[in-house]
Amino acid sequence: MGLTYKDAGVSIDAGNALVKTIGPLARSTARPGADAELGGFGGLFDLKAAGYQDPLLVAANDGVGTKLKLAIEAGVHDGVGIDLVAMCANDLIVQGAEPLFFLDYYATGKLDNAVAAAVVASIAEGCRQAGCALIGGETAEMPGMYAAGDYDLAGFCVGAVERDKVLTGANIEPGDLILGLASSGVHSNGFSLVRRIIAERAWKLDEPLPSDGGRSLADVLLEPTRIYVRELLPIVQAGRIKGLAHITGGGLLENIPRVLPDGCHAVVDSSAWQLPPVFALLQEGGSVAAVEMARTFNCGVGMAVIVAPGERAAFDGDDVFEIGRIEAGPRGCTVRGKAGTWNSDEDWSATHNA
Repeated sequence: MGLTYKDAGVSIDAGNALVKTIGPLARSTARPGADAELGGFGGLFDLKAAGYQDPLLVAANDGVGTKLKLAIEAGVHDGVGIDLVAMCANDLIVQGAEPLFFLDYYATGKLDNAVAAAVVASIAEGCRQAGCALIGGETAEMPGMYAAGDYDLAGFCVGAVERDKVLTGANIEPGDLILGLASSGVHSNGFSLVRRIIAERAWKLDEPLPSDGGRSLADVLLEPTRIYVRELLPIVQAGRIKGLAHITGGGLLENIPRVLPDGCHAVVDSSAWQLPPVFALLQEGGSVAAVEMARTFNCGVGMAVIVAPGERAAFDGDDVFEIGRIEAGPRGCTVRGKAGTWNSDEDWSATHNA
């Protein structure tokens, strides 16, 4: 008997079974403009049905990074899909765009339907949180490309914004306030350093952390990325926000300048909010300098919001911090800290000019 595709390590039957499993998950994300049915060669979206008159499309793609390695090691797969959607959807809202639809790419050496279904279920949950439809994707079984049990994820999201509502940051000016919206944890950046600290300190992923209510280290580090779309979109559409910065790789120091016009410099006071316990743990565990923390992690602020002083009232709650101001100067950001905050024994300052 001749060789088959299954003999080479790829099961078409397993792939078909997965598609049947995830079909209802996709349908659960349906929204105006998309019925979220799977099975075609491409996904369709009707912008007119979504209510747009003169839209611009905005696209973003991203992955989860080496946070996946921790998820695989811990056997926890029901949050990384939220991370995947968040990394794309949060990048769209900073330009004023509403996420409309999402496509995912899941690749592995040998398909484990239970793991893949858990991942796609979490992608669907992320889409529901962001208000976008999961309209398609790709599942790739590639023997020899990945170690046993490993998989990789990537995502692609498209959003839309009316032409006259694009958020560019062009009207940001000295005197504007910088607000910080709390993160849910480490989110999905800096995990190569996180894993290095774990390895050097020989920490166990199932170790309980008293500083986080006894939750395990794995649970704390794998907390899904917060999706800010639903809370920000109405305020953005009302024209009450001048600029948004998603705090990802590069931390506070390097992301805020990306939305500033020339002549504007962000000055952030790190003592304006409490460094969450997980970041204090990582900083102490790796003897990481405060300056390095500010350029690597979100440090408890997942989204920076720039508003005129009179718009401060649009944001309230314990998860909103007034973290700084815009000053005249070269386009960039300075993060300042006082002795006794962020595990620093002295005052410190870090500047990044874009």
